[in-house]
Amino acid sequence: MQASTPPPAVQPPPWGQAHVGHWLRLALERFDARVLDLMARNPLVPLGLSNLAARAQVGAAHVHITRHLPPEGARLTELAQRAAMTKQAMAALVTQCEAWGMVQRQDDPRDARARRIVFTASGLAWLHAYQAAVDQAQAELAQAVGNEVATVVALGLEAYCGH
Repeated sequence: MQASTPPPAVQPPPWGQAHVGHWLRLALERFDARVLDLMARNPLVPLGLSNLAARAQVGAAHVHITRHLPPEGARLTELAQRAAMTKQAMAALVTQCEAWGMVQRQDDPRDARARRIVFTASGLAWLHAYQAAVDQAQAELAQAVGNEVATVVALGLEAYCGH
């Protein structure tokens, strides 16, 4: 019997990882990871939430609530729309964040049949620490690539996204 040689490994096309979408995804992952790392170390973050961030229990999906829930609260459907998620997926995140003490459901004063998701006191502390962490991560980005490049990237992405 003749030993067969294994087939050559299939290499992805060079453009597969050399396009702006690839770099944007990696940049977002790195940025979010840095923000969560800063959150885990922030003494103003309630200890339970800080521990969850430190153990990587809080992920990018949970950050959707932080990014998209206004301080005055929102209905579940509004929150899901803002985060571009299904209502069911957002409901699961809200339930988890509610168990962590970050948010709570309250009666909507405009509609007795509806409920609003609002930050708790711990959730508001989380929100303020999140803003500080984002500011620091942005400053670190500017330091890494230079202020001019960071500004051009931010303006370019803002234009590209239509804002």
